[in-house]
Amino acid sequence: MPLYRIEAVPKHYAWGSRTRLQTMFHLHSGGQRDERLAEMWFSGHPQSPSPLALPTGEKHDLLSEIHADPVAMVGEQASQEFGPVMPYLFKIIAAEIPLSLQVHPVDFEARAGFNRENDLGIALDASERSFKDSLAKNEMLVALEPFSASVGFAALNEQLRLLRAVDHPVARSMVHALTARTFHVGQPPQEYAASDVMMPMSSIAWPDSRRRIFRAFHVAITAPPVKAGSLEVALRQALDGLPELGKTRAEAALHNAIEAAQAFETDASVLCLLMMNPVELAEGESVYIPAGLPHAYIHGTAAEIMTNSDNVLRAGMTVKHKDIANLLHSLNCQPATPIDPSSSAFAALAIQDLITYRPKISEYMLAYGRVDSASGAWPITGRLIQRYGELMQKYGPQRLQLPSSGPRVLLCTEGSLLCTTDRQRVKLTQGEAVFIPAEDGHVDIGVDTSETVNTAGAGAAGSSAEVSVASHGSYLFASTPF
Repeated sequence: MPLYRIEAVPKHYAWGSRTRLQTMFHLHSGGQRDERLAEMWFSGHPQSPSPLALPTGEKHDLLSEIHADPVAMVGEQASQEFGPVMPYLFKIIAAEIPLSLQVHPVDFEARAGFNRENDLGIALDASERSFKDSLAKNEMLVALEPFSASVGFAALNEQLRLLRAVDHPVARSMVHALTARTFHVGQPPQEYAASDVMMPMSSIAWPDSRRRIFRAFHVAITAPPVKAGSLEVALRQALDGLPELGKTRAEAALHNAIEAAQAFETDASVLCLLMMNPVELAEGESVYIPAGLPHAYIHGTAAEIMTNSDNVLRAGMTVKHKDIANLLHSLNCQPATPIDPSSSAFAALAIQDLITYRPKISEYMLAYGRVDSASGAWPITGRLIQRYGELMQKYGPQRLQLPSSGPRVLLCTEGSLLCTTDRQRVKLTQGEAVFIPAEDGHVDIGVDTSETVNTAGAGAAGSSAEVSVASHGSYLFASTPF
């Protein structure tokens, strides 16, 4: 099969950027110049499949081509495990203002919600629709520039420390919820009976601390609108009052909440960010967000890859539909450190200018790499080697290869490069991408060293020839992990 040129599907949301994705994908023309562009999807999702350019010049959507020949397009293993579909959804996102405070539904809640909304006759593209498909969404993000987010619940003592520092009525109510203990299972403090009936079925086995986290979160997301500006003032006062000792993490959490309060002045749910882990990613750093984990992206540009799902349950910080009840049924209240899925084989990765990100799921993996005819050191891998030095020593050098089967998408994010399979060779420049069918086997991503330049003197204007020049490029490679 040939390599297919694949087009990204643009998504315009209120939190997007007016410049970042437009520049990467060279979209500075027409009406898109002034629109906020939030996401570019490389997608086989039924609601937004990407167009493929066929050798005949026609365009067919990716999902139709997979349905026509699933073994050739996605491979026998992926076809057997997932069916004739694209197992993952790959995006580039750019957030200029904070995204919604959200949770992705766990698997059984996704199936139940999708079927329930179908039975109610809610259109798949309706604004009040919560479940666009029946899949849990497990998501991974890799920063392409400095990226800030809030992910999962922090330790209980950290939550209390920050909320106690904020002089605001909602923050005080959240502190009370975090400290009001349940002395008998099934007999919550009377004031929290309404929140406790919204806990998921698994809560019967929760420790009391997790129930208190649920209640405090519920207090914030169900609070009525507050006075405009009051949240930002209280948060800035808390920031100014922080002691220098231990300031870094608390400062990051408060900065996230302040940025959210500037965008959503009357929404008390921004205080939930003080309950969560602040995540500051440099380029090449990553975080994995399994279904059920609360999160909010604050600012930056990143690659995102996830199971082939568009299910989002929102609790606040949004103009879109909120579904608090269903969000709470999937909410993971266990405090934990955010998960970094980067490969540990950094000795090999540094040599190959390649980083892989492999969460422990079978739908996807992602690679971020560089090709460079000058063979200079790539600062990103050097920084990650330093960060993960102990893991590098533990696992030692390992040979790393990109998957040679399964459905693959290669996107050039900077410069230019050559993609070569046994059947075809394609040059890609920034913003261009190809879909590589499973049938095409091994793929090589290399330097593009041929470029048309003027080889004549001033008296022979217009004369040109193909000559070898220094070249470099960076890329993202999405695939199944097999």
